[in-house]
Amino acid sequence: MLTQKRLKELLLYNPDTGLFIRKKRVSSNALRGAVAGGIVHGYVRIKIDRKVYSAHRLAFLYMVGYFPETTVDHINRVTNDNRWKNLREVTRLCQTRNCGMSKNNSSGVKGIYWGSRAGKWCVGMSVLGRRKTIGTFKDFYEAAYHRYAAEQCLGFQDCDINSSAKQFIEKRTILDHWVAM
Repeated sequence: MLTQKRLKELLLYNPDTGLFIRKKRVSSNALRGAVAGGIVHGYVRIKIDRKVYSAHRLAFLYMVGYFPETTVDHINRVTNDNRWKNLREVTRLCQTRNCGMSKNNSSGVKGIYWGSRAGKWCVGMSVLGRRKTIGTFKDFYEAAYHRYAAEQCLGFQDCDINSSAKQFIEKRTILDHWVAM
């Protein structure tokens, strides 16, 4: 089992950049002073003592002395951004809530789509693996408001700090304030 002491013997972690730098030459490919690791499926992976580790988990070992028992989440959703301020230990449920918008989303707000049959904006979300309908609304702002309210009621604000519903409402509120002036 890799320890914090062994990790610090081999690598230097910069919490501001999220990069690991090799302190020692360990092979012809792993030179002293080189950035350690490579990107595999979007994540930085680093080989240490013939075992491959995820850099975001190594950052926890380096900074706090242990591998998290739960999941390490990239707050900004960029999986190769291993800056310390971008990493947090969360439950698997919380990590799944901090997901980006579907590539098929055309409304610009997660969980809101145009229901052509109803002729209204439909709001829904996934809760514990089940699809829940929040409601249908004539006004897009009202739909976004209800989506955000549902996120608040279900505790999503601790997980999805990048909520597209929240961002839309904040922008609209600021715009309405400036128009009213």
